[in-house]
Amino acid sequence: MYAGAVAEQTQDLRAADRDDAYCTLASTVESVLAGVRDRYTAMATFAALLHHGFGHLWTGFYVVAGPALLRVGPYQGTLGCLEIAFGRGVCGTAAERRQTVVVGDVHAFPGHISCDSRARSEIVVPILDRRGGLVAVLDIDSAEPARFDARDAAGLERLVGWFARADLLPVNVESPAVNPLP
Repeated sequence: MYAGAVAEQTQDLRAADRDDAYCTLASTVESVLAGVRDRYTAMATFAALLHHGFGHLWTGFYVVAGPALLRVGPYQGTLGCLEIAFGRGVCGTAAERRQTVVVGDVHAFPGHISCDSRARSEIVVPILDRRGGLVAVLDIDSAEPARFDARDAAGLERLVGWFARADLLPVNVESPAVNPLP
């Protein structure tokens, strides 16, 4: 696929019914990422499609970088936290529990880590590999309170299932820690 065709497929899905929007996005992901084996390329493309498709404040991945550590991966938006310990904030909680966490009001979430003061709501979805191992979390922030609900959780969980189905190469994350948050 040539670059022009990819740019044309970055659709604005904000006005669409959410269930329909996630189905459309799933088709786009399958088409654009057909044959891709590099995990970071896939994550970068996923982040761009989600971010521009839904107009989120921040959309990206935190990749498992150690036994209980997430490190920022490909994303769209303002600067993110560099590292987050499992159990800390929404991302660390989703990683530790290995389940999607939907937060309607980030200021009411105990231990919320604020990377952008405009964030009002957040959803974090665990990314599993073919063997069911946690490889990353997908983090999406919105400036709109209560932006995410069960439809988003279900749609995003189906969408990130692509990572478990894809034949991706392993990622080497054995670089030294960079000031991890406690």
